Amino acid sequence: MQIERSKYMEKLFAFKDKRIIKVITGVRRCGKSTLLEIYQEKLLQSGITQEQITSVNFEEYDNAYLTAPDTLYAFIKNRLCKDKISYIFLDEIQHVTDFPRIVDSLFLKKNVDIYITGSNAYMLSSEIATLLSGRYVEIRMLPLSFREYVQTTGDNYDLPRKYTDYLDTSSFPYVLELEGRQTEIHDYLQGLYNTIIMKDIMARKKIFDPMMLDSVIRFVFDIIGNLLSTKKIADTMSSSGRKIDVKTVDKYMNTLIETFIVYQAKRYDIRGKQYLKTLEKYYVVDIGLRSALLGSRAYDAGHILENVVYLELIRRGFDVYIGKFDGNEIDFITISKSGLTYYQVAATVRDENTLHRELRSLRNLRDHYPKYLLSLDEDPDADYDGIIRTNVLKWLIND
Repeated sequence: MQIERSKYMEKLFAFKDKRIIKVITGVRRCGKSTLLEIYQEKLLQSGITQEQITSVNFEEYDNAYLTAPDTLYAFIKNRLCKDKISYIFLDEIQHVTDFPRIVDSLFLKKNVDIYITGSNAYMLSSEIATLLSGRYVEIRMLPLSFREYVQTTGDNYDLPRKYTDYLDTSSFPYVLELEGRQTEIHDYLQGLYNTIIMKDIMARKKIFDPMMLDSVIRFVFDIIGNLLSTKKIADTMSSSGRKIDVKTVDKYMNTLIETFIVYQAKRYDIRGKQYLKTLEKYYVVDIGLRSALLGSRAYDAGHILENVVYLELIRRGFDVYIGKFDGNEIDFITISKSGLTYYQVAATVRDENTLHRELRSLRNLRDHYPKYLLSLDEDPDADYDGIIRTNVLKWLIND
């Protein structure tokens, strides 16, 4: 099933023919290759000829010889059109040795429009960012949003059931082909997890203790939405018999973030208007992947919902932080040119004590920025002195 990821497609067309390199990043199998395939089809439909398009997927064995930089450069150079724009698509380019130099050389040529993808943030490390500085735009891709998942069902009815299905199966696009067959979905997610560990983490980062790496991943997956430090992770694991030092945890966590399997949300001091360097929260790229790894003990409605909301805010292009205001915590703060927006997230607030607790953190804020309380409760929207309580599933499917 091909799903047209309209938001990402709009971004690609917005930068089409612009003198800027389009870099699509995201976790393995989130849909980057399919996005480029659909985009190329649309180019052909718009009158672009096949000879104007050169596309290479470096994960295909037939293209292994092109991972040598000189060979790749000669291959592409021979296919450039003289009097038309040439569209160059380089998929999973992190497999190419010294690829920034190749991309930069191609960029300097006239009538070249370049698109590259990668499953590792190493692509945009400091050295690469320096070489391509001001010459690229990053389009960060995630697996399917809840809105995109609902669109594949054909209607917006029975959102609570569809939300449960969305969590139980996975947000990875290929899972839709498996039509709810849980055993096959579980096997697919386990295979995907193993591929990420072996190809994107261990091989690239030269990690030689797969069992310890797996233990760290399971630990982080299990406690999504909790304030953590790498020291706390090391201390907790060591006390349970899995001895590991802070330096190793740091290395593992940075690698998980680089491969987009885990996202880190840092804290922001609202009163002091400064970013805090200690205690972060971590969220997993896909709840289905988390369930496949942890099993039935993985269910935690509140933290899972928090994870879903965090990823949605990232999809919408915001910089997202955990808020600290005096002794209170705000689940999420988004920072944009128009200012701040605050979000509290709870599975349910029908209990009066829970409602007052969630509202208290927002009421203590004395500014006039938007404030939202999101929950799964299917109740009419309510306004508590400027704090809007709304159903999170409606919020997820409406931009």
